[in-house]
Amino acid sequence: MKVALVSEHANPLAALGGVDAGGQNVHVAELAKALAALGHDVTVYTRRDSATAPETVTTDAGFTVVHVPAGPPCSIPKDDMLPHMVQFGDFLADRWSVSRPDVAHAHFWMSGIATRRAAERLDIPHAITFHALGEVKRRYQGAADTSPRDRIPIERELACGAGRVIATCSDEAFELTRMGTDRARIAVVPCGVDLDMFGPTGPTLRRPTEQQYRVVTVGRMVRRKGFATAIGALAHIPDAELVVVGGPEAGQFEKDPEVVRLTRTAVRLGVRDRVRFVGQVSRENMPSLLRSADTVVCAPWYEPFGIVPLEAMACGVPVVASAVGGLLDTVVDGRTGTLVPPRDALSVANAVNRLLADHSLRQSCSAEAQQRAHRYSWSRIADDTVRVYSRILRTVSETTAVGESR
Repeated sequence: MKVALVSEHANPLAALGGVDAGGQNVHVAELAKALAALGHDVTVYTRRDSATAPETVTTDAGFTVVHVPAGPPCSIPKDDMLPHMVQFGDFLADRWSVSRPDVAHAHFWMSGIATRRAAERLDIPHAITFHALGEVKRRYQGAADTSPRDRIPIERELACGAGRVIATCSDEAFELTRMGTDRARIAVVPCGVDLDMFGPTGPTLRRPTEQQYRVVTVGRMVRRKGFATAIGALAHIPDAELVVVGGPEAGQFEKDPEVVRLTRTAVRLGVRDRVRFVGQVSRENMPSLLRSADTVVCAPWYEPFGIVPLEAMACGVPVVASAVGGLLDTVVDGRTGTLVPPRDALSVANAVNRLLADHSLRQSCSAEAQQRAHRYSWSRIADDTVRVYSRILRTVSETTAVGESR
């Protein structure tokens, strides 16, 4: 099958940890890799954000990345990309008229605009994974939401027009039905975890501090990821350090407003000496860092899915996570870790302290976490995704046959 994955801002080749580079980049890269491993011809289309980026890159993983000339060839915030989606879609239409994919799969709502523009012109079946919904984002961020004004109605329209809407968790499927999407057209296919990379055995990052315990939290350096909640919890967790992963490269912290804000929070709470900002960590080094943790805290206000908990669980590390979004599916409360209310630092602290104080509980959660993570192998996710693609193609074929019989 010839598959086109469209990911306008989340380049699968990008370094992770920046404001707009996180779980979606991993999802697209790993899905493309897994689909290619199954023998499919996979091309990822992403916006060109550098004047020196080659138009086409063939990866060692077996898929191709095309940098689409849409807007200026420089980095711009994803919320500013909407005006360039017509140009993006026209490029796709030109490319696909010459090399037609069997199915196109948009990732994020703006990719959906470009994909639909090209796919409908050429009658190409297409699906969409939103990764985050504007209505949910607006609910949790309110006036702080920087999304374009028309995002919510556009998402409703895209959901109705796609052959299938692929939700990453049951909570997202529920939100989509609330938006008016026909439940029969929604398929739930979660994100996955690279079990060859993330596992309980392998190098473990050395702890350079004198603290007895290590708590790790990972994500893009944005407020909704809940780093402030984790820092607030640390004030109630004795003899532990908190390693904060994400944001700018080392040496650039003083220029990042969110790091500055979090640093002030740590100073105010008297825990600055126990908080370590390490900035971006490469994918290759992430497993050894996670294995060095006694527990991983994922405390977002909301989370469409959340790949970090799966990566930690695969490494055998218990997770303390907010009971929101995709974390409700992946983290089993009391078995692979603990679910807590969002924005509740004391609940996070209590959950972490229970794990740190009870070695047998940590061991039990570790074993359960590893077992559960195996449900989310990327090979399994790719199989499930291909089944969705096949249903789309079958529906198109049946509709065509009915039309020809009339």
